[in-house]
Amino acid sequence: MVDDIILCAHRQDEGCECRKPKPGMLIAASAKHRIDLSKSFMIGDRASDIEAGKRAGCRTIFIDRHYTESRPLNSEATVYSLQKAVSFILTNHK
Repeated sequence: MVDDIILCAHRQDEGCECRKPKPGMLIAASAKHRIDLSKSFMIGDRASDIEAGKRAGCRTIFIDRHYTESRPLNSEATVYSLQKAVSFILTNHK
């Protein structure tokens, strides 16, 4: 079930607070849905996803899709699929 979809429609050069790596979208979702970000995971396939999660206080999991851009250095785990990210959470964080 999906409760909400939040997106940033701004261009990268507009400097908004919701565009990753800024944590604005995560903070807005947290306030709207009463989410404890310290108990949440940000799962993403770009360094900006991981940075946004860290800035918001989330735990982070990087899905390595072998992009040519730089990889994050500080995610809690690196996996190769969303299924593996879910398995990591269920196995290590009960």
